[in-house]
Amino acid sequence: MAQLSVPTVDYTQYSNRQLVAVPLALLAVALLVIGGWYLFTGAPANLGLEFVGGSEIRIDDPGGNAAQQIETAFSAEPSSVRQIAADGTYILTFSEGAVETPDGSNQLSVLEQQAEAAGFSIQASSSVSPSFGANTQTIALGGVLVAFLGMSVLVFVMFRSIAPSIAVIASAFSDVMLPLAMMNLLGINLSLGTVAALLMLIGYSVDSDILLNNSILRESGDFYESTSRAMRTGVTMTLTSIAAMAVMTVAAYLFGIQIMTAIGIVLVVGLLADLMNTYLLNVSLLRWYVNRGVKA
Repeated sequence: MAQLSVPTVDYTQYSNRQLVAVPLALLAVALLVIGGWYLFTGAPANLGLEFVGGSEIRIDDPGGNAAQQIETAFSAEPSSVRQIAADGTYILTFSEGAVETPDGSNQLSVLEQQAEAAGFSIQASSSVSPSFGANTQTIALGGVLVAFLGMSVLVFVMFRSIAPSIAVIASAFSDVMLPLAMMNLLGINLSLGTVAALLMLIGYSVDSDILLNNSILRESGDFYESTSRAMRTGVTMTLTSIAAMAVMTVAAYLFGIQIMTAIGIVLVVGLLADLMNTYLLNVSLLRWYVNRGVKA
């Protein structure tokens, strides 16, 4: 069986400033994208139906010019139209308040009536109230904050030092911000699925960073030997995960499973960011810490 060979990096050729330049530059760009998105939309990313409320209808393929038929069938333009190639259906989502509703009726019932009047066959329909979406948004944000807090406490307890903890936190923060910015650029909504992917990235980041920190700060060998030892395991582990997520993403895209495609893209981008942050940003901070500010 072929084995993955991880090349040895000669870190002595690079200063700490050179190592952190690329990770910090990309993090700055990501924060600008997220900050700009927040200024224009009031949210750090496009929020999915679960967070803002709205209605969703799944219909059979109407045939012919499906896009035009869908556009003319409803009194409001759908927030998104997704075709599921596997079973030939379309999923239409409408933001809350997009459709005018007569007294005594709700938005979902009006949309169902319009779909039936257009001759569409409805497979399923559902709605999420804005208040429930706001609660879900709060819970999701709380989950991310708890994950970061738990990670910080764990790292500090393990190494009993601020510097290694900051290195792990900085790396994990960047691992989340970079794919979040990429989601905005690619038009991927922040949903329960993508939030779960971001939480998974925190776990991946902590795993690879603790492996590196433990090898350098607790095991025998000089700094560069310990870093090389950690890379052989950590890079192999991360590249294997990237390959698995890439295959999942392609398969989900081909079968029209949008949520799995979005999760796969988030994970692939986040894991690539984790490679960079762990072996550039984290290594530079740890080298500074081990040398206590002595220029490398």
